[in-house]
Amino acid sequence: MKIGMILNTNDPETVWNAFRFGVTSLTNEHGVRVFLLGRGVEIEEIRSEEFDVAKQVQHFLDAGGEILACGTCLKIRKKGEMKICPISTMQNLLEIVESSDKVITFS
Repeated sequence: MKIGMILNTNDPETVWNAFRFGVTSLTNEHGVRVFLLGRGVEIEEIRSEEFDVAKQVQHFLDAGGEILACGTCLKIRKKGEMKICPISTMQNLLEIVESSDKVITFS
């Protein structure tokens, strides 16, 4: 199954759980693509003693997951390129939605 995930939050627990789900899905041989939207593009700045988001994101990438980030959302926040993923567009989000069997939103 192809799973699309839209991440629209910078809440540490929600982001951590989203990527845990992504890793579990990849481990069960599903394809997973994540689109960071709105506050989701702030993912690299999340710091939490309880929820190690950076570690979970790295597990996701190591397992073969793909992450894309909204360029407009980054621009609004005066941010440039991200280390974990390329800058993308609404066209890329549309492609994820169209090509996915299921789409999940975390916000």
